[in-house]
Amino acid sequence: MSTRGERPGEAAPGMRAAVERWSAVPVVFLHRLPRWTLLVVVFALLVVGMAGTGWVAAAALLAPALALGWFAYLNWPALDTPGRALRAVALGVLTVFALLRGIGRF
Repeated sequence: MSTRGERPGEAAPGMRAAVERWSAVPVVFLHRLPRWTLLVVVFALLVVGMAGTGWVAAAALLAPALALGWFAYLNWPALDTPGRALRAVALGVLTVFALLRGIGRF
C-alpha cells in the first residue's frame, strides 16, 4: 500500500525516491530495536538539552530535531493538514529552543 497517494508499486519521483531508498536501512534498524531503546535515547537527549548549557545542550536538542524532521519528511504525503501542522510546529519549536540554548539566551 502506498502512503504517497500513488498507485501501488509506483515509485516516488526524484529526491523523495532517493531519500526513501537511503532511509530504508536505518528505519529497519530502528524498527528492530527494543521499543524502550529509542524512548530512553530521546529522553536522555532532551534531559541533556534542557539541563545542559551551551553548544552541548544545543547539539543534544538538535539530534531529536533532525530525527523528527527526517520522520516528518518520510511521512509527509500520508499526513493530513493537522498532522503536518503539528510536526512543523514541533520541529520549529525544538530547533529554535536548541539555537537559543546554543547562543546562551535560554
